[in-house]
Amino acid sequence: MNYQNIYPEINSILTSHQEADVIFSKLLPALGEFLKCDRCFLYLRDPETRLGRVPFYWVRTSDIPVVYDESWKSEPSSLEDEDPMFAAALRTEPSIFIEDVETADPKVLNRQFEQENFGHRALIHAHLCQDGQLRGVLQPCVFGQPRVWSQQEKAVIEEVVQAITPLAVTYVNSVLC
Repeated sequence: MNYQNIYPEINSILTSHQEADVIFSKLLPALGEFLKCDRCFLYLRDPETRLGRVPFYWVRTSDIPVVYDESWKSEPSSLEDEDPMFAAALRTEPSIFIEDVETADPKVLNRQFEQENFGHRALIHAHLCQDGQLRGVLQPCVFGQPRVWSQQEKAVIEEVVQAITPLAVTYVNSVLC
């Protein structure tokens, strides 16, 4: 399958590989380069057990904090209350594009939570949802400065989300079952 709006390298990754882990490992660096971001990670979860982890990530340079989980962990019961973006994702609302953590609407983003847990300045909180349930979050981000996300970048993210959501479900089912 070809994806009309996807950058050629990203399209090639999505159409040339079958295994989810191979696709995710190749996709995050390509997406990071395309978006000119500093870090890109993929949080995957099982909505039934509320177990999640970040098994795939990419960072531009070694001074960028890594987000990676070696093992599956229970999501804190307070997460929805602390993180409005995660709460929106659980409600399967559209992906969120934050240009500046410092000035974002507090109804959309908890600045203190973002600073303490992630440290980025601009981000995309892309929701991987299937069958009315959150299956994962793709999160490219930028450090140190605000970032305006273009319409083309938003379109690419939406197509990537559509392409990888079934792969995320398959991956989680294969490693947790």
